[in-house]
Amino acid sequence: MTERNAISTDAAPAAIGPYNQAIDAGGLVHCSGQVALNPKTGEMVGDNVADQAVQVLKNLGAVLEAAGSSFASALKCTVYLTDLEDFGEVNAVYATAFEGVEPPARACVQVSRLPKDALVEIDCVALVH
Repeated sequence: MTERNAISTDAAPAAIGPYNQAIDAGGLVHCSGQVALNPKTGEMVGDNVADQAVQVLKNLGAVLEAAGSSFASALKCTVYLTDLEDFGEVNAVYATAFEGVEPPARACVQVSRLPKDALVEIDCVALVH
């Protein structure tokens, strides 16, 4: 059986439920979805979807780094939006995380509601370096 290790960093928001920020197993890191919480205060950041997407990617990047990975090693991301009309704005911000690297596979779905009434959430699976 492959060993699995919990990943945790203070540079991203602490889990707000019975889950880990990420699990590393079999050379892959499976990152939990991140919303736009400030890791220091636990408060939501941003009044609009673009500002929230920036914070989401900062949080996700911090978890990837803590796991010994990066956006350059991402294999699959899922983007959850409360309004699919926000796709273009989020897509523009999302693209900045993958500048200069081959972007991963991705799905984007509209959901009725996200934790803390966030407008966007993103999760990721990536290779561990």
